[in-house]
Amino acid sequence: MTATWVLLLLCVLQVQMLYYSADHKLLDGSLLDGQAEDDHIQFVQKKPPRENVHRQLSTSSSGSLSPGSAKHSCKPEWKYIASEKTTNNTYLCLAVLNGMLCVIFLHGRSSPQASPSATPCLTKSLSFEGQPLEEEPDKLLAPMHYARSGLGIAALNGRLIAAGGYNREECLRTVECYDMKTDSWSFIAPMRTPRARFQMAVLMGQLYVMGGSNGHSDELSCGETYNPSADKWTQVPELRTNRCNAGVCSLNNKLYVVGGSDPCGQKGLKNCDVFDPVSKAWTSCAPLNIRRHQAAVCELDGFMYVIGGAESWNCLNSVECYNPENNIWTLVASMNIARRGAGVAVHEGKLFVVGGFDGSHALRCVEMYDPARNEWRMLGSMNSPRSNAGAAVLGDIIYAVGGFDGNDFLNSVEAYNPKTDEWSPCADAFTNS
Repeated sequence: MTATWVLLLLCVLQVQMLYYSADHKLLDGSLLDGQAEDDHIQFVQKKPPRENVHRQLSTSSSGSLSPGSAKHSCKPEWKYIASEKTTNNTYLCLAVLNGMLCVIFLHGRSSPQASPSATPCLTKSLSFEGQPLEEEPDKLLAPMHYARSGLGIAALNGRLIAAGGYNREECLRTVECYDMKTDSWSFIAPMRTPRARFQMAVLMGQLYVMGGSNGHSDELSCGETYNPSADKWTQVPELRTNRCNAGVCSLNNKLYVVGGSDPCGQKGLKNCDVFDPVSKAWTSCAPLNIRRHQAAVCELDGFMYVIGGAESWNCLNSVECYNPENNIWTLVASMNIARRGAGVAVHEGKLFVVGGFDGSHALRCVEMYDPARNEWRMLGSMNSPRSNAGAAVLGDIIYAVGGFDGNDFLNSVEAYNPKTDEWSPCADAFTNS
C-alpha cells in the first residue's frame, strides 16, 4: 500500500491541508508548496499561499478585524501529537485542532495495480469531534489458544495442525487444529513429549514429529506419530543421534530428517537420516554439502529442498536440492536474503519462504522460488515479523502461524493470497478466495 495519506480540514472558505507522511507524521502541506511531487506525496488540493491568508486576517486602522476578513477567523490551527498504525490499512492520529484534542481516524484502500504515486482512496469520512465515526471493525483470523514459536505445523485432511512450540514459560505438548470454514481453533490429543524447535511432516496420512527440545534437554532423539482416526500419538523408533532444529520432510513414502544442531548446539549438522514406516528402521543417505540448523525443508515434484538455516551463528541464503534417485545433493540458486528459522510452503509448483531471522532481526519479507527458472523473487511482506513460525497451505491460501516478532511470542495468524500478492490478518479478506 502506498504510504501517502491526504487529509483536508475545511472551515468556511478556508482550506487547511495536512498529509500523513511515509514516516508516520502528520505534517503541514503548505511546507511543500512549490516542491515537486514524488512517490510519497500526492496533493489533491493545495492550501492558499500563507501570505494571502495573512492579508485576509489583517486588521483595520482601528486595530480590529475588518468585516471582510471576519469569516476567515476560524482558520484551523493544528498540532500533531502522535499516530499509530492499528491494522494493515488503518491509522489513528492524535492532534490538537483549534484547542481541541481530537482523534483522527483514517481508513485507506489501494489496489495492487495502482501506480505508486496514485492518491489513496479514503473510504470513509473523518470526524473532528474527538471521536471516530462508527465502523464495524475488521474480523481478525482466529488466534491460537497458545502463543507458539518453534512449533511444528502441517496441513492434514483440510485443516491446519499446530503442535508444541515454546513461549516464555515452557515448551508445549498441546496440539491445536484450525478449521478455515469456521475460522476456529480446537484442541486435539496432545503429544506424548513437550517439544519445540522441531518440524512436522505428513506421511501416509499421519503426522510425524522428530527430535527438538523439551526445555530441559537441548536435543531429543525421540519421535512420535499422530493417527487422526484414533486421535492418538504413538512413539516411533528413536533417531540414532539426538537432534534439535532439524528439518523434517516426507518424500517417496519415507520420512527424512535433515541437518539440525550438534549435541553442544554450537554448529549445524550435515547428517541426513531416512525412516521407513513399513520396516520401522532408520538408514542414512548422502550428507548435505553445508552444515545447517534451523533450515526450512520441503518436498516439491519428487525432490527435497533444504533452504537457508545457519552453519554456526551465521545465517545462510544457500539452498540445496536432493535427488533420491541418485542420492545426490545439488546447490541451486540462493535466496535474496539469508535467514534461519523461516517457514516454507509449496503452492502450484513453487516454494514460498516466509519470515525467519537474519541474525539481527525477525523478518517480514517473503520470497518465492521457481524451480523451472531456478530463481527467487521477492513477494509482498507479512504484516508482522515472524521468526520460527509455521507455514502451510490450505486450498489456495498460504498461512503463517505463530512465531516470534522480536518482542513477543505470537498466537496470531495471517494469510497470503497468491492471486493478489497480499498478506492479511483479517478473515474477511479470504471469504471469496
